[in-house]
Amino acid sequence: MLRRLLERPCSLALLVGCQFAFVAYFSLGGFRNLTALFGRGAGPSFDYSRTRDVYENLSRLLPPRPPPPDPARPLPYCPERSPFLVGPLTVTFARVPSLELIRAKNPGVGPGGRYRPPLCEARSRTAVIVPHRNRESHLGHLLYYLHPFLQRQQLHYGIYVVHQAGNSTFNRAKLLNVGVKEALKDEDWDCLFLHDVDLIPENDHNLYTCDPWNPKHVSVAMNKFGYSLPYPQYFGGVSALTPDQYMKINGFPNEYWGWGGEDDDIATRGVSLSLPRGCVPMPCPP
Repeated sequence: MLRRLLERPCSLALLVGCQFAFVAYFSLGGFRNLTALFGRGAGPSFDYSRTRDVYENLSRLLPPRPPPPDPARPLPYCPERSPFLVGPLTVTFARVPSLELIRAKNPGVGPGGRYRPPLCEARSRTAVIVPHRNRESHLGHLLYYLHPFLQRQQLHYGIYVVHQAGNSTFNRAKLLNVGVKEALKDEDWDCLFLHDVDLIPENDHNLYTCDPWNPKHVSVAMNKFGYSLPYPQYFGGVSALTPDQYMKINGFPNEYWGWGGEDDDIATRGVSLSLPRGCVPMPCPP
């Protein structure tokens, strides 16, 4: 009976199609990435020859006099897509911005690098963890561009710079673990962004939010790699995990001294726990 069915062209095509769908489902990380590949509409297209200042019209996010909080009238949720996004951003490194300049240009940011939208309730609470040592110029540029970038996305966020003292070998993984632990003491963050100090986002449509299903690799296109990945399993630079995902993979391995290796390790841990990585854009590059 089965042999007779397989001799029919339509039945054979159906069987091959089912096998393809089965393989694609698991290769792409489940239903969510599969629908991202086949089901989403065309996203916005950008002209990177025409960039905008990240501080352009930033004052629109701050009302002249924010209304006092009223427990009886909670703020509405912010739009799912912020109306303040401008697309490709102008990024230059002519001068290192001072902390005084960064504070002056970001009056809505509170002590400790914390911000929340004044007129709506943010849909995501994001903690950005930055491991650091002896990279003051990189840190100045990152803070200068990242603060307005996150405000444009109407996020409730905090930036945590975790500094390694002394002259021993740098341990990025351990610094990230410390940063996550301290950040979660401060607040019940929805999303953890693990962020190298020398990477600056170039488009504010690259949302600093987490995928509730999968750990997300955010820096999939960097200029030093020709805006492509150095190898398919690369998970370094900037990655995003929910606190639950971070705990499931048991954080970063503390044994990696020096740069490299720890990112691939957590990517492997995620796959072993059926938490395949997602990417921006989705699906992940081959």
